[in-house]
Amino acid sequence: MDRRQQKTRDAIFRAFTELLSKKSYTKITVQEIINEANIGRSTFYAHFETRDELLKELCTDLFTHVFSQTLSSEHTHDFSASAGDPGAMIVHILYHLRDNRKNIVSLLSCESSELFLSYFKQYLREFVTAHLLAELGQSSGTIPEEFLINHITCSFIGMVEWWVHQDLKQSPEELAGYFEQVILPVIH
Repeated sequence: MDRRQQKTRDAIFRAFTELLSKKSYTKITVQEIINEANIGRSTFYAHFETRDELLKELCTDLFTHVFSQTLSSEHTHDFSASAGDPGAMIVHILYHLRDNRKNIVSLLSCESSELFLSYFKQYLREFVTAHLLAELGQSSGTIPEEFLINHITCSFIGMVEWWVHQDLKQSPEELAGYFEQVILPVIH
């Protein structure tokens, strides 16, 4: 994607999230997104076929970065030296969710929150499988692995929803500590 296309795509994402902060997802029209982004209709449809596709791409962009395997130094945090540490990765994820607070709050409160949560859950399940269970040594035991993955994933999502409703008062480190205290006894 060239720079001009990326700039247009970013304008569409900004317009969409701005509209989500003001009104419900089902009431947002493509025309409103076009007007807010200051682009033409054909330009919108060159990037996205539908509003649902726009939501999916917004989630994909967000979660691809949030759940990146490579931790790098960023303006609000630096976990680049902690690559492979599941605890650091959890804090990293929480920093990104906090830094993208406006989008997350809008997406959790819109009618398509189920769609947003399904994408979130998909990425989170992959993270739990690849990092938490593998790194913490859970490969056997009396609890079926699929049950454990689902439990940890749903617990994390519930924690994020609680955090959002608490107005993100806790720091990412504090919240990750809560999560580890609750989850570690289940894994071991």
